[in-house]
Parts: sequence; structure tokens; C-alpha cells
Amino acid sequence: MIKKLTFASFFIIISITLFAQKSITLEDIWKNGTFAAKGVYGFVPLKDGKTYCRKISTKTGGQFVVKYSYETGNAVDTLIHNGKIAKSNGLATFQFDGFQFNSSETQAIVTNETEQIYRHSSASKTYILDIATNKLISVADQKIMYPAFDPAGKWVAYVFENNLFVKDLKKNKSKAITKDGKRNAIINGAVDWVYEEEFSMSSGFKWNDDGSAIAYYRFDETNVPEFSMNMYEGLYPTNYTFKYPKAGEPNSKVDVFVYSVKGGKSKKMITGSEKDQYLPRIKWTKNNALLSIQRLNRLQNKWELLLADTKTGNTRVAFEETDKYYIDITDDLEFLPGGELMLLTSERDGYRHIYLHKVEGPEIMQTTKGNWDVADILGYNEATKQVYYSGFEASSLEKHIYKIDLDGKNKTDLTPSPGMHSASFSADFSFYLHTVSTINTPSVTSIFNGTGTNLRVLEVNNALGLKMQDYKVSLAEFGQLPIENNIKLNYWMIKPKDFDPAKKYPLLMFVYGGPGSQQVLNAWGGSNYWWHQMLANEKGFIVVCVDNRGTGARGAEFKKMTYKQLGKYESDDQISAAMYFGSQNYIDATRIGIWGWSYGGFMSSTCLTKGADVFKAAIAVAPVTNWRFYDNIYTERYMQLPKDNTDGYDLNSPINMVDKLKGKYLLVHGTGDDNVHFQNSVEMVEKMVEQNKAFQSAYYPNKSHGISGGNTRLHLFTLMTNFLLENL
Repeated sequence: MIKKLTFASFFIIISITLFAQKSITLEDIWKNGTFAAKGVYGFVPLKDGKTYCRKISTKTGGQFVVKYSYETGNAVDTLIHNGKIAKSNGLATFQFDGFQFNSSETQAIVTNETEQIYRHSSASKTYILDIATNKLISVADQKIMYPAFDPAGKWVAYVFENNLFVKDLKKNKSKAITKDGKRNAIINGAVDWVYEEEFSMSSGFKWNDDGSAIAYYRFDETNVPEFSMNMYEGLYPTNYTFKYPKAGEPNSKVDVFVYSVKGGKSKKMITGSEKDQYLPRIKWTKNNALLSIQRLNRLQNKWELLLADTKTGNTRVAFEETDKYYIDITDDLEFLPGGELMLLTSERDGYRHIYLHKVEGPEIMQTTKGNWDVADILGYNEATKQVYYSGFEASSLEKHIYKIDLDGKNKTDLTPSPGMHSASFSADFSFYLHTVSTINTPSVTSIFNGTGTNLRVLEVNNALGLKMQDYKVSLAEFGQLPIENNIKLNYWMIKPKDFDPAKKYPLLMFVYGGPGSQQVLNAWGGSNYWWHQMLANEKGFIVVCVDNRGTGARGAEFKKMTYKQLGKYESDDQISAAMYFGSQNYIDATRIGIWGWSYGGFMSSTCLTKGADVFKAAIAVAPVTNWRFYDNIYTERYMQLPKDNTDGYDLNSPINMVDKLKGKYLLVHGTGDDNVHFQNSVEMVEKMVEQNKAFQSAYYPNKSHGISGGNTRLHLFTLMTNFLLENL
């Protein structure tokens, strides 16, 4: 047995010495990739439970999918080799972006020339690869979306031009399941923009376990208002138009159908006469003729699990739950072998926990309990009757991996070391890929066995650890600060390495603050971590991040108290935090700034207006400035409809508080932002001009919500750095 290695032992190398000399530069962070952490990508557990595969790429263009033994770490086979594919198909070269195997692992779908569409969707050239012969079959002449094998490996389903197709692999022929698909009107087998963004969906179809049927969505978005963006690419800008339902506006009409492969026909499932509702998940039960459909009312405070008889289309409500605030949709629904029981998560006792239910009946027992939140159900081991999950029991700052019996006994923390942990389990749960990081140490990725013993390290980020010795880096520190009603807020702080408590330092606060989110975590922060280190150790700032009320991992009431008043309590907390830190002897209370992106930009804008006497400067990147401009699923979940909560929408939007603005304000947006529209910043500017308020702005042509590509991030963070130096 290999000796168990501890997380701490890997990072003796990065203990910060007194001899760090090199200065962190913006080019290091945003252009040269000097501080990029390495991970383990393209990792896929294989069906035998004893092996896994990884995609390996070389600098000379070689691409391989290599099969490894979990136990020994030895390479067992090379499953995909792009050079052999090219030779076998008479091609000069062949490159692939992604791959997925059929159930027997004798064929693979391989894709290339992938084009990203929105957050989760993309289209690619797609091929079927025979693993033994390296021969390719093109699935379609055009780029397609969401190719997926049926479990028997006889068919591939995919979406093209808003229609759902199946391809018979034996006959090499495709058949259209639907024919009425039309851009900005009808979508089959995929989902609309707002479902993709807010319910984290992409593919809109699912095969059942024996490959006899496909359940799929049909979206009629005809009556959804269109949003247009100019794309500046040529002599005349082009106009990109897509369906985007803002708060209070009509949604797509959504139906669920089931297609019988043998019969060649589709059957509509009866999901109720109410069309102004959501159907955010479909999932097959262990019965190949029984489909589960999750139904959510528009206010998202009533959730129902429907069971659909796919032969008749009739449905019945198996289980329902209501909440005085709202219910979050997750993928924590697990139908157990045998078909009679299911696992799900719920916040019904005030914290998110795992419950065991009959598929058609009441709760049997609560599997996890306590004043802490479960994060995700990771799987169920039928052999041991144990549930694997991640949760915040150890600390609201750390996610650990656990296993537990269905009855709540024999709970084991598989990852007792400090940090943020994640795991991907083998098919039989005898091994797992484990990744852990802390706020001051980049990730370590290892193979563990089922008892929690570290078998081998795959990536330790040694090179980055050594670099941290050579640069000016100071350790981030955690703390809590008190606010009203004996509530304490979590924060982290980065001080200059040569911090002198007798000096006065400018303070920069970093904020996101949205519902259920967390920024104050014992987890590696990536590029932002290095920028904050640069500001602290090169420019003399103290940098702080505070998780306000409304953020996650502290129970339902803490998270949901911002209901109907987004921005009110969150900004109160950030202003209180600024005043708290400003009262410390080492902070110059006249030089406090705040910055954030997206919801964080909304927060920084609100703080500079509402907290004008506290903050001297703010940076808002891609901010929401008025919740009336944002999509309806997200906004109405927390705010209800605009017509029913006028004050909630208007009183807490920074666009309506411009008259209070005093400090220095930098407003940044990408003009091609399909998520938080450029309109938000345009309208904010209009209000500031009306009020004769000074501001600075920068707009990045055609850039989406992430504002990236080429030198964009370097330019943006250079701009932001200079703004802070000039104004704080």
C-alpha cells in the first residue's frame, strides 16, 4: 500500500519566504499565463469501475485518449489516437475537441470545429469513431448540437436547426423526429436562452435506459420579445436578434414529448392547462415507460414532481413542495435501483439536506441533518446502500466529500483536510478523482480509493508553488465581522507583505453577493487572487471580500432574506463592512473603494450611490443597473413580477439612486453581452448625464459577459488598476 499523503505535505514548497523579490505584473497575470494553475482535464471514468481515461495533447498536435488503471496508475491502452484516425481515413491531419463513448466503449462520438453559442450550448462537426478500426462516419454534413448515443449504441440523436434527429448507425441514415423547428420561433430537442442560462440546461432530450424512447422538449417562443445587439464587424454593423424574456414578459410555451424509436411517432405528455409555468427538468425513472417531469410555477415557490406514463401521456403528481420564498432547481434527484425509492434534496427544515422518499409516496426518512447545507448528491452505491455527497458541515467556507448510509448512520468525511474538495467517482465507487485547494494554495488532483486513501497525485502544481516563493505574495486571512442581530459575516483579507499596523492603507473591497453565491471560500481564487496580491504587495492596498446576507452555505433564512428586495440588505452589509474596516487604525477611511462584476457590478454601483459617504470610488463591470432589464426566471425567482413588487424593483436599483452619487465611478461593459445587456450601462449613463454626474466608462466591442479574448483582459485590468491608483 502506498503511504497516505497529506494535503499539507505537498505545499511545504510554497511556504512564503522572506526573500521574495519579483514583482507581480499585469502581463504576468493576464497575458503570459505566468500564474496559471494546472488541472486534470478530459477525465472520464470507464464502465468497469477499475479504469479511467484522459485526453492528452502534445505541443506538436498529438491528441490521445489514454486508458489508465485506477489502482496502479499504469496506462492500459490508447483508445483514441488522432494520428491513426487521420491515416485510417486518408486525412492529412485530424484534431478533435471532445469525445464521448457508447455504453460498450467500442465507439466514440468525436467533435471538432466547435463554436460556442451561449453559456452551455455549442455546435460542432461530429463523427462516429470505431475504436478498433479508427474509421470515421460523419453524423451530418453541417455542425450539429448535443450528439448523444442511445444506451444500446444503435442510434445517435442530435439537434440541427431547431429540430431533433436520430441517426441509424447500422444503416448510416438520419431521420427527422421533428420538422417544425424555426429560429426565434420553435425549438425541438434543445432549450431557449433563459432556460439554458437560469436552469443550467443545454440539451433538451434524454434517452431512456433501453434506448427505446427519447423524451424531448418543444419550446414555442413565438411570443417572447426579441432583444437585438449590434455586432461591429465590417463596414455596416450586423444586427443579432434573439428571444430574451425580461422580468414580467412572456415566456416560451413549453411541452414535453416522448418519441418511440420502434413506432416512429411522438406522444405529448400532459403537463397541465397552465402554460405560464416552468418544466425545468425531465429524467427517466428506472421504468423505461415512466418519465419524471419537474414542474415549477412562475413565482417558483411551488415545485411538483410529475410522473408521466409515456404510452398514454397521462401524468400524476408524485410529490410537491412549497416555500414562502422560492425553490432552487437542482439535479439532486436520484431514482434508486428497484424503482420504488428516490433521493432528493430540500430546504424544508431550514437547511439543504438529503431525503429518502418513495417515488410515489411520502418521505421515508431524512438522511442528513444539522445546521449546515448539503451542496450536491454525487451518487448512490447500490452495493453498500450508501449516498455520496458534498457539503459544508465542516465549515461554511469549505466543501467536503462524504458518504452516508440511507438511514443517516455511518457518515464518513472522505476529505477531512482543510480546503475546497471535489470528487468524481468510478462506476462502482471503489475509486475517485479528488481535487482540493485552499485560498493560498492552488489545486492538487489525486486518485483516491473508496476508503479515502490517496493512491497517487496526478497534478500538484509544483511549478506554481515554486513561483509563489519568488514573488511578493502575502497570505490571505479569514475573519468574521459583526452586523445587526448578532449576525457575523465571513470575510477574507489580503494585507501587504510588509504590513505596518501604524500606517494607514487604502481599502479595496471585492464583491459579488448574489443569492446563494459565495466568494469567501477556502478555495484557490485564480487570476483575481493574483491581481489582488499585486494591488496589496505592489501598490499598497488592503483587499477585502465580504459575503453579505443572501449568500450561500448558511441555511435558507440567511440566503432567502433578500427576497423581494435584491440589493437592499446586501448593500447595507457591504456599507457596514466598509465602515467597520474604516474604523480600524490601519485603514484610511477616506480611501475606500469597491469593485464587482455582473451581480457584483450591481452591488458596487449600489454601494457608491447608497453609500456615497463611505465609498470614494467604485468599478462596475457588466452590471445590472435595473432589475427590470434582466431575464425573468432569475429576477422573478427573487423579486416576483414587476407589477406585484414595484418598490422592490425601483427602490434598490442604482439607476434610480444616481442623484446620490459622489465618488469616482468606472463603468465597463461588453457591447455583445447577451446576458446582462449593454442596455444596463447605456441607461445608467443616460441617468448620470441627466444628473450631471461625472463618471468614466469603457466599452468593449462585441465582447460577451466575460469580456475576454486576445489582449482584452490585460487592457481591462490595466484600466481598472490605473483607475484605483488615481482615485484611491
